[in-house]
Amino acid sequence: MEQHRTRPPHIRARRTTPSLPPQAARDGRRPARPAVVRRPAPPVVQAVRRFPNPRLTGLGGGLFCIAAMLVLGCLDALTFGSLTLYGVLFLPVCALTAVWVRRNDLVTAPVVVPIAFAVGIVPVAEGGDGLGARLMGLVTALATEAGWLYGGTLVAGLIVTVRKIRLMNRRRRANRRPL
Repeated sequence: MEQHRTRPPHIRARRTTPSLPPQAARDGRRPARPAVVRRPAPPVVQAVRRFPNPRLTGLGGGLFCIAAMLVLGCLDALTFGSLTLYGVLFLPVCALTAVWVRRNDLVTAPVVVPIAFAVGIVPVAEGGDGLGARLMGLVTALATEAGWLYGGTLVAGLIVTVRKIRLMNRRRRANRRPL
């Protein structure tokens, strides 16, 4: 029995045109092809290309962000104990999470970032001896550092939005090519 595909492919395969022999000019000579000149990439682009480029799933991106913020929170609590330093360190973690997450899981980055902020601020937040005092210190720290939380979420959201727009444009261009 013949099996048919149940789903159409997402991106149509490109068909290549059969290669034709080069056309001769009117005087019988081959036409000159323009030389393709490739310029080397700027040093900044070359440096960025050398960075690692992992592609994390939604869960992996969440675990990376939460683990990084927990480690940074513990290090901050051991050294300076500054909530402002914690907030400043939060921004690059947000950017890395948004850049490293896979294309299919782009939506998870702006969702995971605030959760990671709350988990990582636990060691840095001031508190007393009891559970109630510790919880009140955590709520106070989250309230006073809400600017960093919103800023990091905005950074992750902007990066994810730009990546999604570029992905949609790339797919549109690939589907528009003639067969």
